[in-house]
Amino acid sequence: MLKKKICMLGYYGVGKTSLVSQFVSHLFSGKYQTTVGVKIDKKVVTMGQSEVTLMLWDLAGEEDEAPLKLSYVRDASGYLLVVDGCRQKTFDAALSIQQRVKDEIGSRPFILLANKADERNRWEIPTAGLQDAAARGWTVLETSAKTGENVEQAFLALTSGNVEGSGPGRRG
Repeated sequence: MLKKKICMLGYYGVGKTSLVSQFVSHLFSGKYQTTVGVKIDKKVVTMGQSEVTLMLWDLAGEEDEAPLKLSYVRDASGYLLVVDGCRQKTFDAALSIQQRVKDEIGSRPFILLANKADERNRWEIPTAGLQDAAARGWTVLETSAKTGENVEQAFLALTSGNVEGSGPGRRG
């Protein structure tokens, strides 16, 4: 059985843990739980005729004074770079995180997830920012850990390898 390590990256409080919980258990909790260090979950998915075991590494969110430990990403098959659509600061941080991953580790498949799509009326991240990311060739998806919108699609797209670097970005 094939195994893939997927890392969840982003600023604190963007919904990384909630996205993993929605994907693995189809559960959502409105209570904020800070991840300390790393939390690892597992899910087996079927891709074509093969089963793939996904090891989901939910990394503690980056903060201004506590930068992300990129060593966790070194042997990953890819990562989901999560932003909170309701906080512009998280988008700015994601741009910085992605550049640091590229500079320190090299290119890795990733998808930019604009989370909290269920609260679009409160979004601070302009559509143009997401369109610019897609124009760079990034795969961009709007997700909601609360409703499950595009959550499974995001994990499966990253697992299949049909992401950044394999053609023009897309927005879902």
